[in-house]
Amino acid sequence: MDADRRLSPQEIADSLRERIRVGDLKAGDRLPTQAELADEFGVERGAVRQALRSLQEDGLLTNVSKGSPPRIAEVPGGAVEEPQPTMVALAPRLVEAFHSSHVRIDAACLTNESLIPALGEPLRLIHAGVLRPERIDVRIMLPSSRINLAFPVQAGDAEEADPVHKRWLDMRNAQGNVLRYNLQALRSQGIDVRIAFRALPFTPPVKLYLLNGEEALMAYYMVGRYEEPTDTGVLDMWDVRGTESLLFSFEKRSGQRDAAFVEESQRWFDALWETITTDLTLS
Repeated sequence: MDADRRLSPQEIADSLRERIRVGDLKAGDRLPTQAELADEFGVERGAVRQALRSLQEDGLLTNVSKGSPPRIAEVPGGAVEEPQPTMVALAPRLVEAFHSSHVRIDAACLTNESLIPALGEPLRLIHAGVLRPERIDVRIMLPSSRINLAFPVQAGDAEEADPVHKRWLDMRNAQGNVLRYNLQALRSQGIDVRIAFRALPFTPPVKLYLLNGEEALMAYYMVGRYEEPTDTGVLDMWDVRGTESLLFSFEKRSGQRDAAFVEESQRWFDALWETITTDLTLS
């Protein structure tokens, strides 16, 4: 890491947010003063103030700008962490996973629509020299192009040349290629990157992300009827909005129940990968 580079307010907020999440900072605890935080992170107080405002907006702090150090907010209802839409929840979990020297990501999903933007932040931190994993292994299972998808499908009578299936297939292939390109670009920094795709013989009803064998993130695909304008008309289809699906987190360190879910999810993924899935070529 560049010793002359100063952390951004977002990076300071992410660091404090992680301390709150893992319990190093608990509800009711006072934070250090802004001067102490500025000294700890090696930044000006203005950067600390911006970070604290961000945490307050997320509902994690109280008494910000009251003349004394803010306190960690109480979590409503005693909940540890509420599920959030995939687009919101996935990125910070990936940032934490990328702190490991050997990053392992397994994903079973309909497309890579959520994974690509979520990887943007850890990849940015790697290019900035903040994160420095030695090896990254990514395995992704996506539906085969040869099956009849449960969704997305046309809501009306199916045409012989199914435009909905073609739209999904083009998206699956394009996003897979973008993901592979973005990850393989890290090889120029001396990181050992390996990414592989396999084709599922069914439409996954849920999306699953497994991070370093320590955390499982799962979201249900909610099917609804959507219309999408195209150059040739309007597609009327039964489809899902994966980025809006609520993501539930299970961590081994959270107790026996969560640990069992993570382990069984990993076994389920490995079994599919090694048995009924097939090689997937992205055109």
